Amino acid sequence: MASDLSNIFKDELSNTLEQLLSKSSQVETVNSLNVENYISSQVIEATVAFDFKDISSTWIFYIPTISATKFEYLMLGGLGDLKEHIDDEITDAVNEIVSNISGSFCTSVNAQGFPDVSSIKSEVKSSTILEGEILSSKSNLFEFTVSLDEDKLPVIICFDEIILPFISSITGKEVVQNTNNSLTPAHVEPSSSISNNTASVQTPKNLELLYNVKLKLSVRLGTKIVLLKDILRWDVGEIIELEQMVNEPLEILVNGIKIGEGEAVIVEGKFGLKIKSIGNEKFKLNQVGL
Repeated sequence: MASDLSNIFKDELSNTLEQLLSKSSQVETVNSLNVENYISSQVIEATVAFDFKDISSTWIFYIPTISATKFEYLMLGGLGDLKEHIDDEITDAVNEIVSNISGSFCTSVNAQGFPDVSSIKSEVKSSTILEGEILSSKSNLFEFTVSLDEDKLPVIICFDEIILPFISSITGKEVVQNTNNSLTPAHVEPSSSISNNTASVQTPKNLELLYNVKLKLSVRLGTKIVLLKDILRWDVGEIIELEQMVNEPLEILVNGIKIGEGEAVIVEGKFGLKIKSIGNEKFKLNQVGL
C-alpha cells in the first residue's frame, strides 16, 4: 500500500500560510471541486513539478481572485487597500506562497523516511493569470477550504494520475501490493475533512517513557574563533563579525547536537524558525542519546 501523504500536505499548506500571512490558519475541508463556482472568476495558475526518487508528478495550483487578493494583502501586512482584481504583484505573491508550500511539503515528507517516497523536491515551473473557465477542462480537481481567522478561502489543486494513490485520503484511490509483488489500484472512500495529525513514524514502545523528557532546543546564528586578548578588549557597542553568511541556513541544536537547519521567520511579532532540513527519526534518536 502506498504511503498516504494527505495529512502532511494539509498541515504544510495551513502552516505555511500561517507563517507567511501572520494569521491563524487551518484546512477545514477538502472536497472535489464544483467548477461552476469559479467559471466567472479569474484564477492564478501555478504549475509545480515534484520529483520523487522513482517518479515525477505535476500539480497545478489554482488560486481564485478571492484568495489571491487576500493573500497579497496579508503578505504586505494588511496595509493599503484590498485589491478587487488579480495583477502581476498578486501573481508574484501567490508564486512565492506556492513555492513555500511545496518546499515545506517536500521537507516534511523527506523527514518521515517513508520506504516508497524519498528524496522529493519541488520546483514552480510557471505562474499565469487565467479565466476560471479553464477549470472545466481539468480533472482531479480538489478544493481546500482554508480558514484565516474569520475568512474562509479556497485553494484549488489539480493532481495528476500518478500521485493520486499517495494522497488517498483526498482522492479515494490507493495502491495495494498483490501476491506477485505488483502494485494494483484500489478504491477507498475519500474523506471530506482530513485529520490534523501527520503520518507518524514507528518508534519502539518503551520510547514513550521518555516523551516528556525536556531537551534544550537552540538555534545557532553563527560561530567565530577569537583570541582571549580580543575578548578582554570588547566593550559595549563592539560589533563582532561572524563567519556565517546572511543567506545561509541557521543550525538547529538539541542539547548542543546539530539535528537540522532552518531559517528565521516572524510569527506574531516573535522570532520563529522554519525547518528546512532535519535528520530522520533514527538519526535524531541516536544523536540526542536516546
